[in-house]
Amino acid sequence: MAPLAIVFGLLLALLVLPILYAQLPALRLAIVFGLLLALLGPALYSLSTADERSLTALIPSGFGIVLIILGVVARNEKLRMHAMHGAALVGLLGFAIPAYMVGNVLIRGSEFEPIRHGGQATMAVLCLIFLGLCVKSFIDARIARKKKEAETQV
Repeated sequence: MAPLAIVFGLLLALLVLPILYAQLPALRLAIVFGLLLALLGPALYSLSTADERSLTALIPSGFGIVLIILGVVARNEKLRMHAMHGAALVGLLGFAIPAYMVGNVLIRGSEFEPIRHGGQATMAVLCLIFLGLCVKSFIDARIARKKKEAETQV
């Protein structure tokens, strides 16, 4: 059941990815995904039973707050490239760490805890979508910069 949910989430993400990218510039995407991650932490914390409640459920919120800060910093034209590359790094770490943890549970055949591991999978998918959008934005910015340089040389 859990691997099926992860596959379904990834397929849904691939469908939503182009729509999100067309609607929002990358710096706003950092803020939007930061808000989603910031809300994921308290949601996971409140959904946990009293016995299982842990402050580690708020880890996605930490990643989200960092993304929000970097998105705000990226509004400054001089700092945009650095801030967005930092945001992409946060997205990479936000994908790799929880994906490793969920993959480890699935490979070992341990019990899949819906709140704990489902939250990790959700964070991984959100960060993977954000990272993909960042890469697309970087490619588009490079193409636009080369096009502008070619126009000024002519």
